[in-house]
Amino acid sequence: MRLIHFVGRSFIVEFRAVACTMPVVDQVTSEVGDSSARSLFSARLSQLWVAAGNPTLQRIADATEGRMRATRASGRGRGSLVQRMSDWRNGRSVPSRFETFEPVLVTLAQLAGGTSRSLPRELSSRSAWKDLWEAAIAEPTQLTVRTALRRDLDTFVGRDAEIGRILDVVGPGRVVSIHTVDGMPGVGKTALVTHVAHLLAKHYPDGQFCVELHTHTPGQLPAEPFDVLATLLIDTGIAADRIPDVVEARRDLWRNRVAGKRILLVLDDARDQAQIEPLLPTWPGCLTLVTSRRRLVALEGAVPLALGTLAPDAAVELFYLLAQRRPGGSGDAVVADIVRACGYLPLAIALLAGRLAHHPAWTLAELAMEFVHTRNRLGELDTGERAVRAAFTTSYCRLSPAQQSVFRRLALHPGLDIDAYAVAALNDIPLAIARRALEDLYTDHLIEESVFGRYRLHDLVHEYARHLVDEDPAEDRTRAVGRLLDYYQATAFSASRPQRRESLRGSASATSPDLSTTAAALAWMRTERSNLLACLQVAVSNEDLPRACSLTNALLGELRLHGPWQAAIFLNHRAVAAGQVGDLNFAGRSAQDFGSPTDLADNYSVAADLLQRMLKSHDPADNPELRAAALRALAVAQLQACDYANAADAAREVVEIHRRLGNGRAEASALDLLTWLTHLSGDYTASITLAHQAVALYRELGIRSGEVNALCSLGWVQCLTGNHDEAIGTLQQVVVMHRNASRPADLAFTQLLLACVHYAAVDLPGAIGQLEQSLALYREIGNSAGQGYILGFLASLQEWVGNLTTAIDLAELALGIHREIGNRPGQASTLNVLGKVRCELGEYRAAAEAAQQARVIYASIGNVGGESEALGNLGWAHHLEGDTATGVEQLNAALTLARAAHYPFAEIVTLNRLGAILAESDDYQRALATYSAALHLALRRPLLLEQARALEGTARCRAHLGDMAGARVDLRAAIGVYEEIGAPNAITAAGKLADLHPDGVSD
Repeated sequence: MRLIHFVGRSFIVEFRAVACTMPVVDQVTSEVGDSSARSLFSARLSQLWVAAGNPTLQRIADATEGRMRATRASGRGRGSLVQRMSDWRNGRSVPSRFETFEPVLVTLAQLAGGTSRSLPRELSSRSAWKDLWEAAIAEPTQLTVRTALRRDLDTFVGRDAEIGRILDVVGPGRVVSIHTVDGMPGVGKTALVTHVAHLLAKHYPDGQFCVELHTHTPGQLPAEPFDVLATLLIDTGIAADRIPDVVEARRDLWRNRVAGKRILLVLDDARDQAQIEPLLPTWPGCLTLVTSRRRLVALEGAVPLALGTLAPDAAVELFYLLAQRRPGGSGDAVVADIVRACGYLPLAIALLAGRLAHHPAWTLAELAMEFVHTRNRLGELDTGERAVRAAFTTSYCRLSPAQQSVFRRLALHPGLDIDAYAVAALNDIPLAIARRALEDLYTDHLIEESVFGRYRLHDLVHEYARHLVDEDPAEDRTRAVGRLLDYYQATAFSASRPQRRESLRGSASATSPDLSTTAAALAWMRTERSNLLACLQVAVSNEDLPRACSLTNALLGELRLHGPWQAAIFLNHRAVAAGQVGDLNFAGRSAQDFGSPTDLADNYSVAADLLQRMLKSHDPADNPELRAAALRALAVAQLQACDYANAADAAREVVEIHRRLGNGRAEASALDLLTWLTHLSGDYTASITLAHQAVALYRELGIRSGEVNALCSLGWVQCLTGNHDEAIGTLQQVVVMHRNASRPADLAFTQLLLACVHYAAVDLPGAIGQLEQSLALYREIGNSAGQGYILGFLASLQEWVGNLTTAIDLAELALGIHREIGNRPGQASTLNVLGKVRCELGEYRAAAEAAQQARVIYASIGNVGGESEALGNLGWAHHLEGDTATGVEQLNAALTLARAAHYPFAEIVTLNRLGAILAESDDYQRALATYSAALHLALRRPLLLEQARALEGTARCRAHLGDMAGARVDLRAAIGVYEEIGAPNAITAAGKLADLHPDGVSD
């Protein structure tokens, strides 16, 4: 047993039994012989390490820290002892001063002394170590390292675009000397840079070096420039005793050492700019590739590459290579599911494929079933230090407590992405702090930026954050989610009500976005629609009926922003299908301007289903007022989703609840809603009765605002039953009431409704007059959405009566407004009008461009009916321009789309156009059948202009087929319809009739 004591800077070694037969110096000289003293020093240190029980580098560093402070010279850099000890042990360097090494030696000897083994003298004698160190430090060194790159993996796949991008800017002849690759943990940064370094190695013959900076290596401190520079200098042939003691001098020596050389340097896992700046060569012939989990925004002159996850195909290929299986067939789909569940993260894929490779009895299907459906995917990817969870943890632990809290709570957000306002609400922090926190998390690649100002978590990072936040107190989580739901509900309420937005103009809250303009409000609602639905799902899951009602109403408010929002209800597209609204596709225009079945109605259907599910579990006797509010929200959601029968049932229950409670105002409002729902179900008689009840109740209560709403409903149903004069009289009452009450917005809508009645009565001048008055009011109150809608409507009517130049001017104004406020359906609808009018003016190329733009917009928002109309206009323009083959192909495609969308207007228009093309090719028999199909559909609507065009077409075909009597009958009918609606086509049709008359005179 030997006892080793450390006193000051020397050893006092006491031996119970010490055998020493030769002087130490002679022993060293003898042992070294022709070999290297450096090698012997490294070998002896490794032996002492084993004798000490193979402790970790960090353990030795921690135990000797006090001694290191005692031996460290004044002004010397505080380097990473872990890195230096590693270099000493593997022979990369020897200590520059023995006093630096001595505390480490004491620590190891003490650990070895606690074992049962006895140490040989060469490992326990201070003088022996001192002599060996002197021999090693005196040895001249040459360039010992030229290539120190990591191994390039033969399983590297994909990344062709990223490799090409790096090679384009750093290859031979380029001027870029620093390229950074940043990305989330496990995304494959090191693998990419290593692969690129091997591709470039031949261009850097003076050395290729790889330095592991250990910023996220578990159990190690990040490498310090002081120590990294020592290693690099030794690798390039600088003797340890000639390495300066301060970091600045080492930096300058390193840069001087590589000047004039072509050196490739890889700095892996960098912490920040301060860590790597001293390591960067300044000679233009050198190249540095840096990897980091942080975006190194402060590193000047570097070209960054943010590395994302693998493409799906590359992810599948990586899995096959690492799993050493390639089943093909149905196995491809299974593997696609597995890598999708891994979020296409290379580390996750490698770990899972490695498990499969080591379990030959497992099948792909079994692995997929276990992993894809597990609730703890991170647990399935837990394999020690290389686990995905461990990778995320090293990044998470480097965050401040405040940043950690924000990160955890992101997992409480139910939607796909989030902005700073929602983060501020979730955490109850100021907006500026929320923005800073998101920027920090983005810089650390813990979140991704989907579009400007909006962030999301990778699937596995989200699961990691969810596990963390589940450890927070339940009360904290509940309050945070409550704040978030209230924020979304309140902001949506403000966005969807122009009066509320007007009051906020110029005074936007620091905790909510500026929605004082229609464009801003519409953009916010469209962006946050999916989040509002997700919040509604949370409220339902939490059985929070008040918030569920509020969020449902918030979702329904978006319709107000697309134009005169009531028009979307009064001019519902189902009315066209039922044959209740006149030609001009008035209701079709509304459906296109306000959205589409897949754009809004599907969302309303989901909202209705969620709310209905919650109401089924709610006791009807428990809080009837709340139940009535929820049922009303449900009825409106079902109305917007075109589920009229169920909506009417909900509204009837609302009426009964308020009648029992004696709440007359709420009862009258429910009656008004039921009026509209009943008429949509086709029962006009009951609808009119309900409307009269609502009007009477409102009058009895003296509630004028409710009365005018009920009168509007009554007037519209009267119009649909053909009682146009009664409808006009009823609506004129409403006009007077709105004028007396100074309610310009409501007056503007009522005049829009009057325009519809005039149109249904085939009074186009009256309709145009009402629309112009409505437009003036919308301009007066600054309602951009209303202006755009009315201008588009006026453009259609002016095209109808043949005022084509005026129609173009109006449509261009409407298009400009729709673009300004971001109303994409409105843009597409107006572009369709422009396409039709420009065709009539002979501007076929411009017409095709407008139709194509409309088609692209409709396709992007899922409005199949609108897309069919746009495609038909495009095909017609191509035909008129001379490309009939393309035109016919597009018209047939438009016909298929129109039928799939149950959109009769587009179907009829397309049939008439196809009939015209067949007639032009002298195929009169098929043309007659096509025109007759269009006429049959138009008579059921009725769509008057298309009726007349179909009749004119059948007349032409009959004449060429020899049926002159039938031709005259059809042409007279066409002229009658043209004259009824004031269309200029009547004049040309009359001329054709004269040609068909036996004596050449029209009758």
